Parts: sequence; C-alpha cells; structure tokens
Amino acid sequence: MTQLSKFKKPPKNLNFKDLIIHEDDNYVIINKPPFISSLPERTKDKAQSIQQMAKELYDDIQLCHRLDKETSGALVLAKNSEAYRNMAIQFEDRQVKKEYHAVVNGVHDLDSISVFLPIATLKDGTAVRIDRAAGKLAETIFFTEKPFQKHTLVRCYPITGRMHQIRVHLQCLEAPIVCDPTYGGDYIYLSQIKRKFNLKGDTEELPLIKRVALHAHKIAFHDLNGEVVEYTAAYPKDFEALVKQLSKYSS
Repeated sequence: MTQLSKFKKPPKNLNFKDLIIHEDDNYVIINKPPFISSLPERTKDKAQSIQQMAKELYDDIQLCHRLDKETSGALVLAKNSEAYRNMAIQFEDRQVKKEYHAVVNGVHDLDSISVFLPIATLKDGTAVRIDRAAGKLAETIFFTEKPFQKHTLVRCYPITGRMHQIRVHLQCLEAPIVCDPTYGGDYIYLSQIKRKFNLKGDTEELPLIKRVALHAHKIAFHDLNGEVVEYTAAYPKDFEALVKQLSKYSS
C-alpha cells in the first residue's frame, strides 16, 4: 500500500477569508478543508490550525465545536462570548442539527437506521471503541443518499457529538467509511470501478480519495434572535471527484 502521508497536507496559501460561507456580527461559518486541524496540535512542526488562522483576523473568536483533521465541512466560530454561550447551550441540549455525508464500503439500504451504542476513547486517545459498560452515550441516524455497485453515499445525523462517532457507528453497520483503515474502511481505486483501466508505465495507482471520506455538509442552529439558521458546505474537490467517479463508472 502506498504511503499517503505526503498527500495529507492542507492546501497551499490557505486564506481564512476564502473559507467563509457566512459571516455576521456574531458568527463566522466556514467550509473547513481536509488535512488542517480545528485546534492547534501538540506537534513539533507547529502545523497551522483553523483557530490560529481565525485569531489572526478576529480578537475574541472561538470555535464552537471541532471537526477531525481529515474531515471537511461546516464549522461554526463565535465572534463574542454571548454568541459562544448561545452555541454551547445548544450543543449541550443537542439542539444543533448536523448532516454529514460519507462514502462507505458496500451497498447499504439505510432508511432512518439508528445506531445507539456507547463509545469509549482508547488510552492513547487516537481512536474509540464500542464499550457498553464504560462508554458514553452516543447515537447516530443514517440514510442512504445514493447506492453504487460496491459503495454507498450515506447521510449521517449525529445526535450526540463523540469523537469518531460516525466512523465507529458505521463500522458497526458493516459499512466502514472509504479510506478509513482505523475502523475497517478499504481504499477505493479507479481500477475497481472502471472496466477499461490502464495504468501507464510503472506508476503505482493511488486511491481516489486520500483521506477518510467524511464531509460535514450542513449545520443548523438558533442564532441570538432565536431564528433557526442553516448553512451548507459544498463538497471539497476530492470528495466531489470521488462521488462523480462513482456516479460515472459505478452507478
């Protein structure tokens, strides 16, 4: 298997302003690219984070939640303490509605399938497991968005917000996310879905997507006026290309 670490880098010359979906007096909603952390990492290379980028432009801005480093999509930041508290209460009361899209291995017919299994973090903090005795409450609801010949595009609605919740719950459904070996997800190659495929020379074929195929597509919450607002984060190039290739060669 080709080592993919050299491909797992954020886009060059990343500009925070270019990520913004919506901005008002209280909130900034961005479409986070893959391969950049929400918060600063404890690493020697001092890699850039969304929080660091935001603080260069706004004095009091705070992240209202996080996305995994490889996960792309809608991320909400609060520009003042009142806005942050408003979001914190909604997250605690599970009033924030989040919709993720994932490409998973296998063909699955999921129609409001709920996975209600508790999750515990491993000692090293890098992954989670299902633990009915010591785990924390976790629930996710799944719908099939589009089936392909050997894969499925799935809509995921996390009710709780545990680490790696969607990933481990899909593993429980025997539908692990593509390019997620931590939870049993296989890589996907064009040669697997395109009948006539020829690799030129001695070039080693790379996966169609080089990260966990998970995208935070929508988020909805109450703003400070009590109005429900919803924002959609478009697919990034790698996720969009994956879905297009599957639609073209595997429908």
